[in-house]
Amino acid sequence: MQDLLTEIWESVRRNKLRTSLTGFSVAWGIFMIIVLLGAGNGLMNSFNQDSEGFATNTMEIYPNVTSQPYNGYKTGRYMTLTEQDMTLLARQFPDIIDQVTTSVSKSGFAVTYKKKHFSDMYLNGTFPAQADMNHIQVLSGRFINNLDIAQKRKVMVITHLLAKNLLEGGTDYQTLIGKKIKVGNLIFTIIGVRHAYENRNDRELYIPYTTARSIFGMANDLDLIAFTFNGLETEAENEAFELRLKKILNARHSAAPDDESAYYIWNQFTQNMQMNKGRSILNTGLWIVGLFTLLGGIVGVSNIMLITVKERTHEFGIRKAIGAGPWNITKLIIAESVAITAFFGYIGMVLGMIACIIMDQTVGQESMDMFGQSIRLLINPTVGLSEAIKSTVLLVIAGTIAGLFPAVKAARVRPIEALRAD
Repeated sequence: MQDLLTEIWESVRRNKLRTSLTGFSVAWGIFMIIVLLGAGNGLMNSFNQDSEGFATNTMEIYPNVTSQPYNGYKTGRYMTLTEQDMTLLARQFPDIIDQVTTSVSKSGFAVTYKKKHFSDMYLNGTFPAQADMNHIQVLSGRFINNLDIAQKRKVMVITHLLAKNLLEGGTDYQTLIGKKIKVGNLIFTIIGVRHAYENRNDRELYIPYTTARSIFGMANDLDLIAFTFNGLETEAENEAFELRLKKILNARHSAAPDDESAYYIWNQFTQNMQMNKGRSILNTGLWIVGLFTLLGGIVGVSNIMLITVKERTHEFGIRKAIGAGPWNITKLIIAESVAITAFFGYIGMVLGMIACIIMDQTVGQESMDMFGQSIRLLINPTVGLSEAIKSTVLLVIAGTIAGLFPAVKAARVRPIEALRAD
């Protein structure tokens, strides 16, 4: 092994410039693969950030406008949802629907605590199931329970961001539990502090749904119906179930049975499936671009090995004349090719990972406002262990392929002809 490494080093040393230029193309190819994959991962993480606070098996139903006339009603009629719809859906699909909930939200409330004032806060009236459905993390105290709903209690779960402001930067949230806080002209008791997502401008203060209905003076209409489900494993099954939901709601509210526009259904499960497909397609595309970039380096390594074979023809002839077999010659050429490819490839990989870290600290910190939320352009644009392993395997394969043809050519050198070569 030591003799083999010594021979590789001597060959590289005799052709420093040529080896360096060829190695640069290999390093650049791997560098591009790592950077492209890192950027792709960062982009997909950014797309996924809005769904991090929701259960993956969640659907939400929203009233929409009809797209066709029916039963005396004109096109463009705005539909409604009621509490009876919640009960009906839970009863119709007991084997599929787990928890059903709804929420109502109003903005523009001023919050006062002692001498501190905060404006433009949201009141969100909801049920206990909201905590599981939206993966709400209660940091201190508790969330809304069924007794709060039944008794229409004036209790509230605030965000940890608001709690920090109330505590002047402190994090001892337990001290706020049981304290009174004024929202508008009403007094609420703080029963819990929850984690809030800063990138979403999260200002929602949760109160019992029944309390919100009384405060807002609401009728029976709902803004949405949300539920968790099970047993729907494929996209086709989800689409078929959504059609069944729409037909039931259309029948209850006098819309055409085939009018799919009357209600809009947001499905977190199918959205995740589509995001995974998008991630797979994006990664495949980035790998293809990177591989074509690396191809130039592989061709360069193959060319330099062909030149090496030509220059060492006389040497190979002597080796074969004194007993060296074809495999000994082939092994030498392939080992040199793999060594050059792996060495420069790892340099490109390390530089690529450094570039991903720099990208995370620069572009990854930039954000844009969208739908009232602050969305980061790239989130954690780095590559994982699996990509590093794939790149390592790719380097070995690339080096082997690059040296294979020159190695075969060297192994076929006849000693007599080689000894005559200049």
